Amino acid sequence: MTQFINFYETLKTTEKTLLMGVLNITPDSFYRDNGDNALSAMDQAKNMLHCGADLIDIGAESSRPGANVLSKEEEIQRIQTFIEGDISHIAVPRCTLSIDTYKPQIAKYALQNGMQVINDITGFTNPEMIKVAAEFNCPVIVMHMQGTPQNMQNNPSYTDVVDEICTFFKERIKALKASGIHQIILDPGIGFGKTLEHNLTILKNIKTFKELGFPVLIGASRKSMMKDLNAGETPKDRLSGTLATHLYASMQGANILRVHDVEEHKQALNVWEKLV
Repeated sequence: MTQFINFYETLKTTEKTLLMGVLNITPDSFYRDNGDNALSAMDQAKNMLHCGADLIDIGAESSRPGANVLSKEEEIQRIQTFIEGDISHIAVPRCTLSIDTYKPQIAKYALQNGMQVINDITGFTNPEMIKVAAEFNCPVIVMHMQGTPQNMQNNPSYTDVVDEICTFFKERIKALKASGIHQIILDPGIGFGKTLEHNLTILKNIKTFKELGFPVLIGASRKSMMKDLNAGETPKDRLSGTLATHLYASMQGANILRVHDVEEHKQALNVWEKLV
């Protein structure tokens, strides 16, 4: 359990913005520059570590808009293949590994096999997922999403997007704390049931989310909001827009940036930190 607590305590006390590398071991993610199968993904994970990733977020089911739901058996098989690529090369103490899943069985399997954090796009609304996190006493990433990946971009609507996300976070924090879980990271879910204006409002109000008392994660990497801002027609063209957005998020107080391009973000942050 010490490795979990040490990571979270570092997160709470450091003034630096940490980098979470996105590692999709899926054939249908919206951006696939990190390998088409689990074995090539292991090489990519090693490269992320070499480039300075503080965490690596491993996802076996795509959560892009309109993505298909994967069976638990197939998701476990993908993770198992990745682990068999020798997870010890990237695991703690060298790097913290998170599992990107909303399924309790998948989270438990991943934690039993070397991963240390649960990243749940449904924000731990499933009581069974809370039980898994409590059993392993691990840090959790609570993301906000309106709808599901299958329908989340079908006309998302809010009266006050920041207030509604904060209300959601407060409810989830209360439920998690009631189960003894205090190592909480908040992700307002850029692009998950949000329009461009919603996303921009979220980014401009990161400090409001931080007032809830927990670290905040921002993940805008190569998302469609860049296209809406004329910063890249396709995902492969959106690095510049991503860097600009994430540097702004860091300036606003984001504790973790979830990124596809670790090396470029590390360089940009190194320069940025010397200028501010």
